[in-house]
Amino acid sequence: MSAATSNKSAFESAVEMLSRAEYSKSRLISKLLIKGYEEEEIESAVTRLEELRYLNDAEAVKSRFKFLYNESKNSVREIKYKLLRKGFSAEDVENAAEDADEERELAAALKALRIKYRRKKEPDKMRGYLYRHGFTSDVCYAAVNEFLESE
Repeated sequence: MSAATSNKSAFESAVEMLSRAEYSKSRLISKLLIKGYEEEEIESAVTRLEELRYLNDAEAVKSRFKFLYNESKNSVREIKYKLLRKGFSAEDVENAAEDADEERELAAALKALRIKYRRKKEPDKMRGYLYRHGFTSDVCYAAVNEFLESE
């Protein structure tokens, strides 16, 4: 449904979209453009959303990073990449990732290994799997060694 066939303003559509999910400013703008709204109307809606604090990239990226960091098996590098693909700025993503630590990376790598590998496999394959998912080589070696010792 395009804006021409909809009775909603760009602001109303944006509020509705934000009520369902967090969006970066750039992602929200592109979604509204796809829906057929004019650039001026979108700009006005985004400005109003920012004034009302419904749209705040810095807070949204912190919230999203914190959730992914605490709840997933992803490396910090992979989380950053996901957030960048969602349209958040590199600066906001870096600021959100400041508190990342090596212990959590090791725990996430072990979690990833436990999910992917039920039995012992070749250590090189396991390290390769972790490395392809954004873990540093130090974390890959430590996680594989710990995983193999625990089995």
